[in-house]
Amino acid sequence: MRILITNDDGIRAPGLFSLVQVARQFGEVKVVAPDRERSACGHSMTMREPLRVSEFTWEGLEAYEVNGVPVDCVNVGLTVAWPDGCDLILSGINNGPNLGFDITYSGTVAGAMEGTINGIRSIALSMALFVSGAPIHYETGARWLSENWDRVVNAPIRPLTFLNVNIPSIDFVEIRGHRVTQMGQRVYKDRVEMRSDPWGRPYYWQGGVVVMETDQPGTDVQAVNDGFVSITPVSLDWTDRELMAELDLSMRRPRVAFQ
Repeated sequence: MRILITNDDGIRAPGLFSLVQVARQFGEVKVVAPDRERSACGHSMTMREPLRVSEFTWEGLEAYEVNGVPVDCVNVGLTVAWPDGCDLILSGINNGPNLGFDITYSGTVAGAMEGTINGIRSIALSMALFVSGAPIHYETGARWLSENWDRVVNAPIRPLTFLNVNIPSIDFVEIRGHRVTQMGQRVYKDRVEMRSDPWGRPYYWQGGVVVMETDQPGTDVQAVNDGFVSITPVSLDWTDRELMAELDLSMRRPRVAFQ
């Protein structure tokens, strides 16, 4: 199996190292990752400046660092590392959760999205850490993936669909199993905070506090809160098909003249 691995935490991130150590047991791995952290870059790509690609020293592996975002890394990887294509793209292991609406911001998830757009089976993996400053149990994520590799990598999948996996950042013995879930809701309050610099001039810092409804049965949010690994099939076809007929009927109505 030909495997391309990327992330959004940078090529030196411990989560990337953990993922590589698992994947190389199951196929030929090549790594193409950002040269620094690119969290929350979403599905962006570099268009108005050149991409610089440098070989990165990684024992026994072909690896490259890129001065871009995960989408760039996937496309560079399919040009430089795997010009004839690959069988699997893995993105992660992220140093935090990618649950609910997080997937729209996540560079980790964007790596899997770009792989899917290129017609390659893709999986995003994240550690669901909820307490700031607590240790991230990458060893739990690595062990879970190693023991469930065949299940996840060979899972049934549809075109334009990838898997978003969130692993609770707890000791492996505390993992209660895994659940196939739908996307939940994870929102933030006080997203933008105004602060002042030493000269009294205002500036704004974006972040916010996560607000999660704990009662979200069947969702990724509920699963990881309950100690389960969540596996969510995410489709890139965002069309609301149930609304199409109603919308079409509405658009066929005679125009109303405004006075």
